[in-house]
Amino acid sequence: MQSSTRFYALDALRGLAIALMILVNTPGSWQHVYSPLLHARWDGFTFADIVFPAFLFVVGAAMFYSLRHAELNMATLARIAKRSALLFGIGMLLNWFPFTTALAELRIFGVLQRIALCYAVAAVLVLLLKGRYLPVLAGSILLLYWGLLLGFGSTEPYSLSGNAVLQLDLYLLGGAHLYQGFGIAFDPEGLLSSLPAVVSVLAGYYAAAQLKMRSAPAGALWLLNAALVLLLAAWLCSMFWPVNKALWSGSYVLLSVAILLLILAALVWLCDVRHRRTLLQPLIVYGSNPLFIYILAWLWAVSAALIPVAGSNLYQYSFELLAQVFAPKAASLLFALLHVVWFWWLSLLLYRRNIIIKL
Repeated sequence: MQSSTRFYALDALRGLAIALMILVNTPGSWQHVYSPLLHARWDGFTFADIVFPAFLFVVGAAMFYSLRHAELNMATLARIAKRSALLFGIGMLLNWFPFTTALAELRIFGVLQRIALCYAVAAVLVLLLKGRYLPVLAGSILLLYWGLLLGFGSTEPYSLSGNAVLQLDLYLLGGAHLYQGFGIAFDPEGLLSSLPAVVSVLAGYYAAAQLKMRSAPAGALWLLNAALVLLLAAWLCSMFWPVNKALWSGSYVLLSVAILLLILAALVWLCDVRHRRTLLQPLIVYGSNPLFIYILAWLWAVSAALIPVAGSNLYQYSFELLAQVFAPKAASLLFALLHVVWFWWLSLLLYRRNIIIKL
């Protein structure tokens, strides 16, 4: 089986992830958002909760192609460390932008920071271990994390104020450097909860490796069967360990990976079994410069909110124009969809010029 066909479907998944990220992160107004586009407040799962695991999954899939022939040596480790450090640093700069926050209150963690940490850990693990041991390793990581939550949390180890993730971050960083959106200082991209997020990366790596070994129909069937097994495992696990994105619980990892395997199975079937690749081309375009588009979308949203327009700001004013025609939630969704189209067009300009921006 040619690796390029597998990578094509995975590129489409990456493009889908960046499109969904912009859809979820750029509503016209956070006060007017359809509930599936909001993250679960604590326990539970919504449409929006699949976006971040998708990013980590495709990081792992890309890692398979970049590291499958690599050796564990100082040069490889230096390359991994450099990329991880750059990602982490960019994430912190985005948190700081537009550079008005005092350093004493700067949030340390975030999306890119978690990707950086998980990439570094997962890359070293796949270099140390043979691929067939990755499912056992992934299960062991989740069990270890579960034990840490139970052992170092309060009598309510899965609660907002009593979990071990919060306790470690408070001890290492202090509350001022954590996310404040939960009503108390708590970071959903905290250090300890990055441990199970490593499993999301390993899942992408393992899925890419399995696809490489199979024909397209067999690969799609393997993805489907694996997804069904993980869905059952997620359901059983949720009886003891609630599905929770903020804590990146084991049941959440199993559920999100299962959903991503189902989506990837559909993409492989469409791309390689039915040979309808042209239908996936818009997603391929979107997935060609994911880091650059993510950064650009972040900078645009923050900058637009700083540009004064008609007694408000450019971001709010643009939404209000749509709200004059549509109901508030519909206007907010349309605002986000227009941003999805806008950033896809920018991706297309880069794609046509064969410009790929990488670290």
